[in-house]
Amino acid sequence: MKRPTLALCLALAALPARAATSVTFVTDWKAQAEHGGFYEALTEGLYAKRGLNVRIVQGGPSVNVPQLLAGGVADFGIGSNDFIALNIVAAGAPVKAVAAIFQKDPQVLITHPRADVKGLKDMKAKPIMIADASRAAFWPWLKARYGYDDGQIRKYTFNLAPFLVDKSAIQEGYLTSEPYTIEKQAHFKPQVFLLADNGYPGTANLVLATRKMIDAKPQVVQDFVDASILGWTHYLYGNPAPANALISRDNPEMTGDVIAQAIAKMKAYDILEPKGLKLHTIGDMSDARWKAFFDTMASEGLYPKTLAWRDAYTLDFLQGLINNGKDVGHVDFVMEKK
Repeated sequence: MKRPTLALCLALAALPARAATSVTFVTDWKAQAEHGGFYEALTEGLYAKRGLNVRIVQGGPSVNVPQLLAGGVADFGIGSNDFIALNIVAAGAPVKAVAAIFQKDPQVLITHPRADVKGLKDMKAKPIMIADASRAAFWPWLKARYGYDDGQIRKYTFNLAPFLVDKSAIQEGYLTSEPYTIEKQAHFKPQVFLLADNGYPGTANLVLATRKMIDAKPQVVQDFVDASILGWTHYLYGNPAPANALISRDNPEMTGDVIAQAIAKMKAYDILEPKGLKLHTIGDMSDARWKAFFDTMASEGLYPKTLAWRDAYTLDFLQGLINNGKDVGHVDFVMEKK
């Protein structure tokens, strides 16, 4: 084989580098530790190393992530829970889940310290404050599992005051948010019951991608998923400081103590992966788990049993993770840190 001439080498070197692919990623709420792995991938250049120029746009109360994706405003986004993906199917929108970052949904019920409530079963027939959206989310599961009824529902408006002044109050919350705020404001440690540790089958913090991106640029999707999973690994077990600086810049309410306790709880409650597991589960999804979730919710009337639930997700970008856990080269890193 003939060697390339010096002139050819110089000519090739003079060619401009391939332009990075620009993508927009919109989160489901204002910047917070629950988005930390994505910010870590950005600050460490993990997206850039894969040829991606990622712009993270923080969400908020008026941001509808599936709508932005379906309308072509964003390429990737966060689906807060499995209901989002199934609702997308029901609406016929061209969006799918391509990874589930949280293997446990951080949804909790919270009470004051009290002797008569030591588990979810003890809350039957007691008033519980939940948000309107929760009526079509985890509430039907609680009805089916523990015999709760709609007469227990009291409206939760994301204001902690009614809970703090009533020692008999029970309310919903997010593991990494309300419990810490209660401790900080009221100076007592609430009882916290994680639904996922009581059989709730859902995942959370889904990575959503547009069908257009999946079909036309599958390598971009693969690169985004791989870099995001690696970013989450580094955020949990490496140095999260650069990512936290960006989070605080985007959302000044995220002070150092708030972020630190959120990271600690994600680890302590195994939100992303079980302790001591040699192969990663960050990002993992399975047909069996999606079926279990859908069957539970369809049996409660949230979805027609004929819904094409498999259209809510694709496992195509998790094959390396599913096969051996080493597709993005992060297992050795995690085991060293543990």
